[in-house]
Amino acid sequence: MSQPPQAVPLAERMRPGSLDEFIGQNHLVGENGPVKTAVLQGNCPSMIFWGPPGSGKTTLAGLVGKALEWPVRHLSAISAGVADIRKVIEEARFKGKILLFIDEIHRFNKSQQDALLGAVEKGWITLIGATTENPSFEVNNALLSRCQVYVLHEFGKEELNQILQHALETDVWLQQFSIRIEETDALFLFSGGDARKLLNLLELMVTTSPVGEIVINNEKVTRQLHQKLALYDKTGEQHYDVISAFIKSMRGSDPNAAVYWLARMLHGGEDIKFIARRMIILASEDIGNANPNAMLMATQCFQAVSVIGMPEARIILSQTAIYLACSPKSNSSYLAIDAALDMVRKTGDLPVPLHLRNASSKLMKDLGYGKEYGYAHSHEGNFVLQEFLPDALSGSVLFAPGNNPREAEMRQALQRLWKEKYNY
Repeated sequence: MSQPPQAVPLAERMRPGSLDEFIGQNHLVGENGPVKTAVLQGNCPSMIFWGPPGSGKTTLAGLVGKALEWPVRHLSAISAGVADIRKVIEEARFKGKILLFIDEIHRFNKSQQDALLGAVEKGWITLIGATTENPSFEVNNALLSRCQVYVLHEFGKEELNQILQHALETDVWLQQFSIRIEETDALFLFSGGDARKLLNLLELMVTTSPVGEIVINNEKVTRQLHQKLALYDKTGEQHYDVISAFIKSMRGSDPNAAVYWLARMLHGGEDIKFIARRMIILASEDIGNANPNAMLMATQCFQAVSVIGMPEARIILSQTAIYLACSPKSNSSYLAIDAALDMVRKTGDLPVPLHLRNASSKLMKDLGYGKEYGYAHSHEGNFVLQEFLPDALSGSVLFAPGNNPREAEMRQALQRLWKEKYNY
């Protein structure tokens, strides 16, 4: 086996030296990309980079600072506090513009994020925050409004191949070996669009191969990874695989599997609010009106774990996961909104029927706005038969109640009111 002569990992050695060398994220750093354009103009705004692990957030931030020739200060939200932020701000006030990069900015609490506001607003620092979580949930609105949010995507097969070939052609340590890559499917699959993971896999295959020609194929990569993969990596592939298994277990009405995958995430140190947020989504997408209390339960779970914290939050999460798994299932609301969005895309902005328009002036009344509108509460049973869709879509049905007791009641009520429209 051949160990690299230096401790610096291959992924670190392969970081590009300029924006022109950066592979991927062309929508940001390609021709006319907003990040590259801002750098070329020398007037870079504060930014939030939102994307999966290994998509180049840290690298891109460093390249922006290098291109602007500004001093870069790097803080990690895991270890930095308000005092560290204030130290950088004071340096910027007296020494000039500083680019402050904060990794995992979603882990900063409100007071830590608030400490940045004044310096960002006054232009003392240009902030670049990196997050794997939706900044709308995790970054204060006040700070978010002062930053441009840019989404970074996981690398595709073509980009991963470029990164792989670039490493083989330019890294001095790799060039001393005779490396033959027969297949790349497993390398790309297990990297999961993560450039750092891809290079780590390549380095692993080289360091664990016997001296001589190194042949890399799908079978060898798979066999090696089965021996080396960690049980849970909350920033990598396992993060996405385990949450997927957790969601599918609840959707599949298996409380045993649900609490098992929940335990895997908790044991691995997963963010409890991330778990709770995903349960809110499931409560609407997969249960919906089959049991409206599921949404209330999941929302209260998120609020409770945010206040309680671990280790007691594990009980609240378990109770909610079991409740959701045991609830009747329906995706009728999910299907209805997707069908409606598809209809809007196909038909465009159809005019609102005159009888549904708001007649807020005499002219509008003269033009027929609101005329012949039937006020439901003025009719027996608080219902009057009339069309609420645009004329071109009259009679369309987007919502189909699911096959469960509660939505069966909805179907019966709709059939009673609308007759043939819901006669199925």
